[in-house]
Amino acid sequence: MPILSYPHKENEWIEPDDIDRPVVTFGGITAAATSFELDLHHHRKGQILLVQRGALSCEMERGLWIVPPRSAVWIPGGTPHSIRASGIMEGYCAFVDPVADARLPKHCCAVSVTPLLRELLIRAAHLPAFYEEGGAASRLLTVLLDEFASAERDDLHLPMPGDSRLRRIADLMMASPGDRVTLDIWAKRTGMSERSLARLTARETGMSFGSWRQQLMVMLAVGRLAEGVAIQQVAADLGYESVPSFVTMFRKTLGAAPGRYMAARQAG
Repeated sequence: MPILSYPHKENEWIEPDDIDRPVVTFGGITAAATSFELDLHHHRKGQILLVQRGALSCEMERGLWIVPPRSAVWIPGGTPHSIRASGIMEGYCAFVDPVADARLPKHCCAVSVTPLLRELLIRAAHLPAFYEEGGAASRLLTVLLDEFASAERDDLHLPMPGDSRLRRIADLMMASPGDRVTLDIWAKRTGMSERSLARLTARETGMSFGSWRQQLMVMLAVGRLAEGVAIQQVAADLGYESVPSFVTMFRKTLGAAPGRYMAARQAG
């Protein structure tokens, strides 16, 4: 399968579920910075989606995943999901038949990609769509699944509420993250008491309102940093009064300062 461009050329894309192989691989590269969205859809095969360059977010199963460079997200077969990507994009996909490997995760998750897994996905993306089964290509893909099964999980996931009132708050926060509105003001905007909003958030997301909002800020920050936005600008866009306060929040959540975190993601 050739490496795809975006938007796709005529006859360039083949639906992976229509290819009679246990693993189907693709690659995609944009020559310049771009932004595009794929609306809610699903495949019968599960999907390993690696981001090599650029920023990608994926929403599914009432959750939002941010996928920075050197990370991948796993989407189980049959799971409705939407994707948003921006920047100069380079990514690689492996669509895996649900019966191909019993170790495949049952739920959506993000994984930290090892150098070996990254190179396996890139190499596999250059295989013919209908590769010869039982030969070198099949052995390569078996090693790929072995490496994926042992990959460590990443924690760039945000529970998304199903309640329409909370979902509206979430959408407004993502659209204007610098608007540092307090819990009591959000409660008034939604016609709820402060206590009711706090209880609803905990029930819908399993997190306190403050923790949920902070996790959202971290994920938005990672996405912006992956696009190449300067740390100072990201801090300002998220409504932080100073860069040090933003850096402190980021380090407490992800264990490293923004610059060090992204440098590690982009190394190699």
